[in-house]
Amino acid sequence: MLKNKRNLAVGGVIILLLIVFLVMSGSSSSDASDIMIKVTKGEFIVDVTTTGELEAKNSTEIMGPGGLRNYRIWQVNLQDIIDEGTYVQKGQYVARLDPSELKNKIGDTQLEVEEKQSQFVQTQLDTTLQMRQSRDEIINLTYAVEERELILEQSQFEPPATIKQAEIDLAKAKRDLEQKKQNYLIEKEQNVAKMQEVSAKLRKSKGELQGMLDLEKEFIILAPQDGMLIYQKGWDGKPIKAGSQIHGFNPVVATLPDLSSMNSVTYVNEVDIRKISIGQKVDIGLDAFPEKKLTGVVTKVANVGEQRPNADAKVFQVTIELDKVDGDLRPAMTTSNTIFTKVLTDAVHIPLECLHNYNDTVTYVFKKSGLNYEKQEVKVGATNTNEAQIEIGLEDGEAVYLSIPSATAKSEGDITLLKELNGKRGKNTKQEPEEPKSQTPDLKRKRPNS
Repeated sequence: MLKNKRNLAVGGVIILLLIVFLVMSGSSSSDASDIMIKVTKGEFIVDVTTTGELEAKNSTEIMGPGGLRNYRIWQVNLQDIIDEGTYVQKGQYVARLDPSELKNKIGDTQLEVEEKQSQFVQTQLDTTLQMRQSRDEIINLTYAVEERELILEQSQFEPPATIKQAEIDLAKAKRDLEQKKQNYLIEKEQNVAKMQEVSAKLRKSKGELQGMLDLEKEFIILAPQDGMLIYQKGWDGKPIKAGSQIHGFNPVVATLPDLSSMNSVTYVNEVDIRKISIGQKVDIGLDAFPEKKLTGVVTKVANVGEQRPNADAKVFQVTIELDKVDGDLRPAMTTSNTIFTKVLTDAVHIPLECLHNYNDTVTYVFKKSGLNYEKQEVKVGATNTNEAQIEIGLEDGEAVYLSIPSATAKSEGDITLLKELNGKRGKNTKQEPEEPKSQTPDLKRKRPNS
């Protein structure tokens, strides 16, 4: 009898141990599928990561003809250009523009010059002939005056009426002569003005023709100094090439960069631009040379956003000056820029994957509590690409889940709210459908599980 009781007791203990083992195994397998991390306290870096492009801080522009607009040429095609990246010397051939439109204008202007030259000669002959006739008339009137004086002198012994008639004829002859001399002076001034007018038109046409001929020489573009050729970018952000158009108001064909100092030009979206300011440090990587690690500093932040090609949102241009350059760096190389906007010391931080949101008002985490977990509200501070600073709600060394624990489908707990945030939480701005009561956590304050 005693032996049977002993066997029953041993069996009960074995069964009890088996139940405990199965429970612990289930719990272990559940925990094994849920990844937890330790809350970390230390340096927390807030950064913005962007992609940029190298360009020289200073460069010399290779200009096309500067007088295109003077001759009503608004754009001209780029007929030929040497390869980008070619090292050119001063005076070396760089590009050639299509002179077709200019040649047509030169031909028209040459015809205009010939026409103005013909008008000049014709006016010169007309005025010469007119002035000669006027001088002849003055001479003839002078002879007429002398003749009337002679008649008056011979009529001294004639009747008074004859003498009077001779005096009248002499006075008329003198008046005609005086009037002709005055008209001659006026005609001379008129003809001088005519000659000046046709002469000015002829000079203008000749000047335009000579200007076009000089401009045609500028259609062959030469390097103004030694350097590496970098193509100018068009309105679409792509480098120009043979067949591209050069505009009269901005006839830049290419640049010769000064490779002794370089910038990385990048664009930051309008959400992150408020974090960027002049003087911030930057880590720079090169796609062409992954092993190179460069540094720089933000030197310029655009005040006005712009819409870049193939971009949905407005972006702001940010210029980063490299602290040091070497011979491997070339303009247009792609850079990866990490801009350090803020560095916090002794900050509690966790991965962004640990954060969850309820109804747009409460941010919480799943925190390990004994053999179970609890939903703990947290106040989030600064964030970066991977992590978030926790201002209130977690302590260094505590364990939180990277994802929603697998047991939540069976057990929804309350969220432990922070006293510090009472009355300071944001309001919900979205109208979401009401969830079943069994799936909506109760927002009553509760004490953490012990």
